[in-house]
Amino acid sequence: MKTLLRSTLATAALLAGLTFQASAADSDGFVSLFNGKDLEGWDGNPKFWSVRDGAITGQTTKENPTRGNTFIIWRGGTVGDFELRLQYKIVGGNSGIQYRSKDLGNWVVGGYQGDFEAGNTYSGILYEEKGRGILAQRGQFTQVLPGEGRRPEIEVIGSVGESADIQSHIKKEDWNDYKIIAHENRFVHMINGRVTAIVVDNDAENRVGSGILALQLHAGPPMTVQFRDIKIRKINPVEVGGVWDVKVYSDQGVGTPVFFFEQDGSNLAGHYEGLLGKRPVQGSVKGDFVGFSVSGEYQGQNVVAHYKGHHQIDGTLTGEVNFNDSVSLKWTGMRKQ
Repeated sequence: MKTLLRSTLATAALLAGLTFQASAADSDGFVSLFNGKDLEGWDGNPKFWSVRDGAITGQTTKENPTRGNTFIIWRGGTVGDFELRLQYKIVGGNSGIQYRSKDLGNWVVGGYQGDFEAGNTYSGILYEEKGRGILAQRGQFTQVLPGEGRRPEIEVIGSVGESADIQSHIKKEDWNDYKIIAHENRFVHMINGRVTAIVVDNDAENRVGSGILALQLHAGPPMTVQFRDIKIRKINPVEVGGVWDVKVYSDQGVGTPVFFFEQDGSNLAGHYEGLLGKRPVQGSVKGDFVGFSVSGEYQGQNVVAHYKGHHQIDGTLTGEVNFNDSVSLKWTGMRKQ
């Protein structure tokens, strides 16, 4: 256990160091998830969610309560290893940022949550909504170990500060910066530059490697929560190197090209074999987004095909392919080897 503890402490110290280094770096690689104007790319109950003053706004009132926690879900894909930055403001109640989570239907979400509230206790903790509960209180560095069923063993193996001191740096009913870093089974939460919690999730059966991103509006007394400047960058792009059997769906049938990918970081190269013959492929990987192009001649016509898609939790690729900037078709891909 002492060896494991030293190893875990070293891992957390390294992760925290990388966190502070990233804070000082520029924002290269970040992708904005909110345009500041409307809810394009987001899906929430319109009874509670809107855009107000350039921010995604969730609100309940005495006349318009929610019977259970309700969420607005980002529909742009899934998240795995990432750094997320946003600003939040809350008046009354409790809220949170869901990541690597599951869509349970009817705007209900379960999974890891960066918690925050209008009160003085829970902002910055790591809570698993509809799962294992609190994985780290504020100020704690914890290791999550397998327990009985969904009840894990939470081992507190370090501190990142006093809870009251962290709270003193959080602005009441004003804008605060929230940062979440998720890398493999390690998680760091930060508010206004202060680390609030670190978790190493060694509960292999119950931890999750990727899932959806969502924002919470909590049931209970009337409250208003707002989010703005939401941006994310992938820590490590998904790995798609290898041979992929692809299916392209059209009214005339299903095309079955094969792609041979070689990946170097975010750069994608290789070749294609199909109706266009054997042709080179160039593309890129950004987070779980994959884009690549191939061109060639078919029946005397020059054809340029631009594939865009996402790497899914089950390991498949899905998306759309555009031919000569006119015809768009659905496609799926499955790794062959």
